Amino acid sequence: MSYSTADSLRPVTLDDVRGAQKMLMGVARVTAMEGSRHLTQLVGSPVHFKCENLQRTGSFKLRGAYVRIAGLLPEERAAGVVAASAGNHAQGVALASALLGVRSTVFMPKGAPLPKISATKEYGAEVRLHGHVVDETLAAAQEYAHETGAVFIHPFDHPDIIAGQGTVGLEILDQCPEVRTIVVGIGGGGLAAGVAVAVKALRPDVRIVGVQAAGAAAFPPSLAAGRPVSIKNPATMADGIKVGCPGEVPFGIVAELVDEVRTVSEDELSAALLLCLERAKLVVEPAGASPVAALLSDPRGFEGPVVALLSGGNVDPLLLNRILRHGMSAQGRYLAVTLRLTDRPGALATLLGVLSVVDANVLDVSHVRTDPRLGLTEAEVELHLETKGPVHCAEVGQALRDAGYTVID
Repeated sequence: MSYSTADSLRPVTLDDVRGAQKMLMGVARVTAMEGSRHLTQLVGSPVHFKCENLQRTGSFKLRGAYVRIAGLLPEERAAGVVAASAGNHAQGVALASALLGVRSTVFMPKGAPLPKISATKEYGAEVRLHGHVVDETLAAAQEYAHETGAVFIHPFDHPDIIAGQGTVGLEILDQCPEVRTIVVGIGGGGLAAGVAVAVKALRPDVRIVGVQAAGAAAFPPSLAAGRPVSIKNPATMADGIKVGCPGEVPFGIVAELVDEVRTVSEDELSAALLLCLERAKLVVEPAGASPVAALLSDPRGFEGPVVALLSGGNVDPLLLNRILRHGMSAQGRYLAVTLRLTDRPGALATLLGVLSVVDANVLDVSHVRTDPRLGLTEAEVELHLETKGPVHCAEVGQALRDAGYTVID
């Protein structure tokens, strides 16, 4: 299965996806399908997770990368391949190249998480750090391809990539033949397009819902315009779907076969990631948790059985820590509050006593006595508290005010 530049816009068919599935035997894992009791209760019908976060390299990206590189002509393989990515595609290209004996160079932004850089190197790629945003990194990789003759491996805008990603759809139908709705995150569109090609060819009755982060949602305006439209400065914690413009090839497929594209907020993404970790014991990155976020935001808006495709689990530990706190805060389980009190012996102990009475667990305390904003006898205290939900947060705030404290925020 090889496509030249001239026919890179060739339609992707079910036969292409089936061919990719044969090619990936023994390479990509058939990842697990896990049920979610909590989401099943919320949605009112069975909800299952398709766990591509447990795929080799930690995401679905290996599938498309391997199929694309395996389809290269001998002279193209000899020239090597090059890619640009902040993480998942980088690792997929690196491992696929190593398995196929092809030299790979991967350009990554200078701010890419260290674990992703290290993993890409360990899979065998030469890593070059360039630029601070993906667009700069992408330009550098394309310039390298032009100068050296290396084949540029696009993360989503190529028929081979889409066919490889579509193998996830075949697995879903095999593992959950009764499925009625598949929910999948969308960045450039390669995964959603591939799944749609496979599923709609075999089960046109299955509804496919794409999900984008609200701060990086290029598909809604693109679908409205009937062509790929760029958005400026996409911003979201879900870097796996932070794409400013859909790909030409996947856009046409998504426009034709995906039934609906929804958006989710950052709060909903962090709450979804927290749910996956707590309830399903699955480490999922924000982009991978986007289908769960969509289910949480409108649980009765999906006909079941539902399969939520968890596309990846590569999350930087530092980011994970911030996201978990954000998710806990969004659920009213983490509260940061700043207040002023009289600076006298025992004042802090008295404050902590008030919190003890309302059963708020103190995680961190910052006590400031010297600041131009404070009066001579004042001190400012910033508290980070573990709480039990929105109602408990309100109770904590009221207890502090009843005790005579001035709550600043």
